[in-house]
Amino acid sequence: MSDLQPEWLAQVRDVLETLNQGVIIADECPRLVYANTLFQEMVGKTSDELVGQHVEAFFPPEDVPFLLSRIGFRQLHGQDRFEFYLPQASGGRLPVVIAARQLEDPEGRVYAIVTFTDIAEQKNAELELRQANLLLEAREREIEEDLKLAARVQHSLAPKSLAWPTASVETYYQAARTIGGDYGLVTPGDDFLTLLVCDVSGHGIGSALVANRIYTETVSLIESGSRLTPMLQHLNQFVMHSLGNSFMYFTLAAARLSRDGRSLEFTAAGHPPAMILRPGQSPRFLESGSSILGCFSDAVAQDSAVNIPVEAGERIMLYTDGFTENFNARGEMLGVAGLAEIAREASNMPLPAMKQQILDRVAAWRKGPAADDMSLILMEVL
Repeated sequence: MSDLQPEWLAQVRDVLETLNQGVIIADECPRLVYANTLFQEMVGKTSDELVGQHVEAFFPPEDVPFLLSRIGFRQLHGQDRFEFYLPQASGGRLPVVIAARQLEDPEGRVYAIVTFTDIAEQKNAELELRQANLLLEAREREIEEDLKLAARVQHSLAPKSLAWPTASVETYYQAARTIGGDYGLVTPGDDFLTLLVCDVSGHGIGSALVANRIYTETVSLIESGSRLTPMLQHLNQFVMHSLGNSFMYFTLAAARLSRDGRSLEFTAAGHPPAMILRPGQSPRFLESGSSILGCFSDAVAQDSAVNIPVEAGERIMLYTDGFTENFNARGEMLGVAGLAEIAREASNMPLPAMKQQILDRVAAWRKGPAADDMSLILMEVL
């Protein structure tokens, strides 16, 4: 036994050798008076190389002030615990948790028993986790940029307000998330003006992708001069055959105003009723003649479209259920009736003001932000 080692060490040496932690005992100087075998393995040095050395001699000069401050803390409080490292003979640094406790032997000499718990695996796991998080954050930023681009593209496809020889149109579109499953069309032609709103089930990326695919097909059908009922039949079959495993359905409402502004063709499938409004009068509802699309091959009735005479001053409103399925603080849903009352009261305003009044009052009714995509088309017959 070294002259530095106290006599009582012989009584605890065997116990210290069985621990799964590195252990040293230091005197007041502080010099190492003992290091168990595991500690020797941790630093890559023998007992002869360690015993008698001052503790701070094992660490580079820049870390000695911190180490001395921890020793001072232990001397003041009797114990200490902190994360640090052990310098290794190979030049490496082994991350450890250091726990120190101060004791006084029967002869009044003060020693510190210090344990070192190897946390290299934990630190490696933390490093790998941080690196994985950095990769995830980078990927998330890429996705956010992609979503922003997709949102800009989707907004560029949203219906635009316009003036036609026999009609004026105001529109609104807002996705509940960055991108959504609603789309609308305002398409002037040589013989008629076509208005359309569509609502694909669900929200987010999946709905947006399906909506954009249906949008492209719808534009092609309108440009080819398709009638409304055959257009709905084609879209229904298109989604069932091309997107049959998407588990999504969609609803749609379409109106077509003749060039002279006196006849309106209308059809809808599983969609909230469109409204015809005149100032001071209750709205006239235009109900769906077909069921939801994308699920049933016979969803579209052969006589689903109706022709309605219209007059100057009448207004037609198409919208998605993001306007009706709004709940106030008492849990009451606005519903079709509530939206119809808002539209009726606003129907004596200029068309742009009417649109804004509807948006403001729906927002005032709703508790919190919109939970669903919102599309609106207002047309005034001139």
